[in-house]
Amino acid sequence: MKSGLSDRFGRQLNYLRLSITDRCNLRCRYCMPEEGVASLGHGAVLRYEELLRIAKVACDLGVRKIRVTGGEPLVRRGVVDFIGTLASLPQRPEVVVTTNGLQLAEMASDLRDAGLSRVNVSLDTLDAGRFLQITRREGLERVLAGIEAADKVGLGPVKINMVPIGGVNADEIEAFARLTLEHPWFVRFIEFMPVSDDLDYTPEQRIPVEGIMAALRRVAPLVEEPRRGPSGPARLYRYEGAPGGLGVIPAVSSHFCDQCNRLRVTADGKIRPCLFSDQEIDLRAAMRDGAGDEELAAIFRKAANVKPDRHHLEDPHDGTGTRRMGQIGG
Repeated sequence: MKSGLSDRFGRQLNYLRLSITDRCNLRCRYCMPEEGVASLGHGAVLRYEELLRIAKVACDLGVRKIRVTGGEPLVRRGVVDFIGTLASLPQRPEVVVTTNGLQLAEMASDLRDAGLSRVNVSLDTLDAGRFLQITRREGLERVLAGIEAADKVGLGPVKINMVPIGGVNADEIEAFARLTLEHPWFVRFIEFMPVSDDLDYTPEQRIPVEGIMAALRRVAPLVEEPRRGPSGPARLYRYEGAPGGLGVIPAVSSHFCDQCNRLRVTADGKIRPCLFSDQEIDLRAAMRDGAGDEELAAIFRKAANVKPDRHHLEDPHDGTGTRRMGQIGG
């Protein structure tokens, strides 16, 4: 199988976001309605052996980082063993997980032993009442315990993803930043991305990167950190002497598409070349029709070839789609 995967614009695609479920145990207002979204159904979701086969083909093509996502990936039975199989692939890819943290405290040690490298925890408030308001569920203390547990067992540096939204939680930017003064955690502030229509929050509530930076500077002077290797889209900072670090991801106001190195596979087996486009290519149908690995590799190359040069979220008439964030894999 030919090695290497790149798109029309010369970007090397070495990072795969692999969604293993569309189910979630939260109902975050910027992701889904209170009643949730219709489940894909058991037969539509890829089996673990299918997910592993996709990962093998991707690694043969040069993927070296696999992020396991959902929905909430830790709700799927057997996820620890699956992560172990990913980590044991011949290429030894870096395997990481993005989670809401509700089940992390109980699973952190087993995940580490299976070969997981790091965790990213999505958390948008440090106030229990506001957590309930945003997620429509209780559980802040469980999430914080999960972060502590992941740190303790060595799944670090733990990254915390916070999305500031005007009128909701933007007043907590400084509190999140102060976490890095006390803990070796990496807090990333991500501009709100209106991936789908009919969310409880609107694009007008997005806090642009300038507003985020102003809040961070109110805590203490910022020291810019150099980028080391494929550090992703975040602009990196630190407070002098702090054990942790800061990142700011200007997802909308200053897009990072020219650095995008990723493809996404949804839980129902569709390759999605861009998070903000509804264009998808069906891997599941090909696999279940008997496609060989070379045919799957050709589908990956097709997805790379149609990957757009950039998103258009700044255009109010473009950029939103029909799938919710949890159905895409983030």
